[in-house]
Amino acid sequence: MGDMSVMSAADHRIPQDKALGLIEPAAYADGRIYETYRWLRRNEPLGLAEIPGIDPFWVVTRHADLLEVSRQNELFHSGDRSTTFTTQAMDRKVREMMGGSPHLLRTLVQMDAPDHPKYRALTQSWFMPPNLRGLEDRIRAIARQAVDRMAARGGRCDFVNEVALHYPLHVIMTILGVPESDEPRMLKLTQELFGATDPELTRDAEALGKPPEEREFDISVIIDFSNYFRELSERKRAEPTDDLASVIANSTIDGQPISDLEAMSYYIIVATAGHDTTSSSVGGAMWALAENPEEFAKVKADPSLIPSLVDESIRWTTPVKTFMRSATQDVEFAGRDLKKGDWLMLCYASANRDEAVFEEPDRFKVDRKPNRHAAFGYGAHLCLGQHLAKMEMRILWEELLPRLKSVALDGEPAMSQAVFVNGPKRLPIRFEMA
Repeated sequence: MGDMSVMSAADHRIPQDKALGLIEPAAYADGRIYETYRWLRRNEPLGLAEIPGIDPFWVVTRHADLLEVSRQNELFHSGDRSTTFTTQAMDRKVREMMGGSPHLLRTLVQMDAPDHPKYRALTQSWFMPPNLRGLEDRIRAIARQAVDRMAARGGRCDFVNEVALHYPLHVIMTILGVPESDEPRMLKLTQELFGATDPELTRDAEALGKPPEEREFDISVIIDFSNYFRELSERKRAEPTDDLASVIANSTIDGQPISDLEAMSYYIIVATAGHDTTSSSVGGAMWALAENPEEFAKVKADPSLIPSLVDESIRWTTPVKTFMRSATQDVEFAGRDLKKGDWLMLCYASANRDEAVFEEPDRFKVDRKPNRHAAFGYGAHLCLGQHLAKMEMRILWEELLPRLKSVALDGEPAMSQAVFVNGPKRLPIRFEMA
């Protein structure tokens, strides 16, 4: 074979209809994205998407390749280019606003070494099992309240809006140190941030009608978040309490207090990613159980399957759909010639339906073993909150399943429309409580 094994990028261009499907928020809501992923895994597992108005990007759809990119943090950076999918026009606007940086926020997600490990270390111990065990009773009390509220609905509810959204929100805000009275505001801001491309969740529905290059750049959501957390931060510096906000407010890196941008970014990622993805997985689980009575019966009969139900619901929903990386040097990777600066889209929901790793990947199985899903990422950027998320979900199901006799859909559920983070936004169910 010799040189023949490495083909040029031109030979790996993704057909335009498939490429456009990757960046269309509605395709992530109605499930068409899974057909695109299936085609790509089979025909072009590391192909190049070339779309007018968008920088070309390589599309990583196989589980093995996604883990490999995630493992090699020196070779594939998070911070050099936008970490979330964006258009050329939006990228220009962000760089103008941020003095050349492609990031509106500088969270752990946008960092590489040496900063990434230092910033991660600030809060890491909070999210580790020894500390979380101390929170178990508080979380269980919150879960029990959520189940009681559901029981009080009298057999019908929108499980997402009445249960799934509020439980993880209350848990993370309790840990962060945000007063309960501010939770509705935090929820709305999170939905506006992650749901910016969803006509029902966005702050600016009018803008969605315009072509991307004409949309005004709306950072008002981030400004609102920052203003809120700046006040909270001042309070926690003046009077630290035993919560995560006090840790962030008073932290130093290399002997210096962390900057305003980095502090605000830290608050925002904990306050958004800290509940939204968990809510989505809880909603995704209930949706799947309502559609698969035999799976519901299985886990109901055998509570030892709850941890496995949790993992399967995370695989099934994969709330974080995509992250971007960029190559730090020319490299041959998975049989492709990547150039320094090339942009890559990691497709987690595709990796989590990869036939090479999962038997019957399009079936929801509460007893799936093994379940090597990649929903929390891999390598240095492995989700900081994964133990907390799994613990919250486990506790909720431990409280809910013994009391839940039956569940079925009671209308049309719906997913949010977004390329970056999405999940169920409506889930009408009928249920019987014991």
